[in-house]
Amino acid sequence: MTILLAAGFALGGLLLGYVASYILARYGRSLSQKTTTNLDNLLVEVLLFPVRVGFFVLGLQLALRQFVIPEFWWNIISPLFFITYWIIASIFIYRLVDRVFHWYEAEIVHTTATDLDDKFLNLFRRLALMVLVVVLFITLLGRFDVELGAMLTSLGVGSLAIALAAQDSLGNLFAGLTIMVDQPFKVGDRVELLEIDTWGDVMEIGLRSTRIRTRDNRMVTVPNAVIGKGLIVNYSDPDTVFRVETTVGVAYGTDIEFARQIMIDAIVAEPWVMKEERVEALFLEFGDSALNFRVRCWIEDYIETRRILDKMNSALYKALAEAQIEIPFPQRDLHLVSSRVSIGTGIDS
Repeated sequence: MTILLAAGFALGGLLLGYVASYILARYGRSLSQKTTTNLDNLLVEVLLFPVRVGFFVLGLQLALRQFVIPEFWWNIISPLFFITYWIIASIFIYRLVDRVFHWYEAEIVHTTATDLDDKFLNLFRRLALMVLVVVLFITLLGRFDVELGAMLTSLGVGSLAIALAAQDSLGNLFAGLTIMVDQPFKVGDRVELLEIDTWGDVMEIGLRSTRIRTRDNRMVTVPNAVIGKGLIVNYSDPDTVFRVETTVGVAYGTDIEFARQIMIDAIVAEPWVMKEERVEALFLEFGDSALNFRVRCWIEDYIETRRILDKMNSALYKALAEAQIEIPFPQRDLHLVSSRVSIGTGIDS
């Protein structure tokens, strides 16, 4: 009779597990027809295995209780059942967290206004799974009265040693997180890193480094820690409009206002200049050989800066030459002082 009752509990647990999983599967299919998200299907899929196996293990546990088992053996069997339940629960929770992150990546990431979740999602998923594994193992060890204080201390010392050994990598990692959150630039922007005298277009922003393609088509990989410590000039922010300027020197004695107007008219006549913005020729300096003007104007796209400077200098040179305004070259006046030196022979005449 005892054997039949035990077999009934075992078979009942097995059948109950399959019935429950069948009901869950049908519920999941009917629910998926009423919702626009796939999250409910994922939850049902994750629940099928632990429900089926959990009921079966519960049936085995109830079946064993029908027998008279010595306390010594029961003290061995009972922890085994706890470990089995722990494994089933751990698999369920781990798969649930992992599937939720994958669902978010597939259905939510592309609908958000920011790309931060796209960049950090994989990192957050790994961190969440690592923390989950640690918590689950602590729960398991706590069930068997394992002293956790010494273990946590050892982990803390080991983590400190690893952090010291990998401080450069960690510095780049935290700087990369700061760049992604603060967003001083984004992929496609043209930037200049003053600290290392490098400028170009941002091609990729990673957790450890940022890749910049220079204007001579070379890829520069810059550690994020270097970027985080230096000054960054973003030519693409807030928009592509950019002011270009050049320095022009005219000879001393030139009519200042006449020269100023010639330079302004020369730039205004160019097709690439923004007509609605001011064109200026500012007399800023008495140079060693010339009166120095700073000529500046606005263009629509910073990408054309170098080509525009070429056209700008050419137009100014041509206009000043036609107006017969001299552009002096640097010169120095040297004054030589001669003197006579008498040298005695030391011989009496």
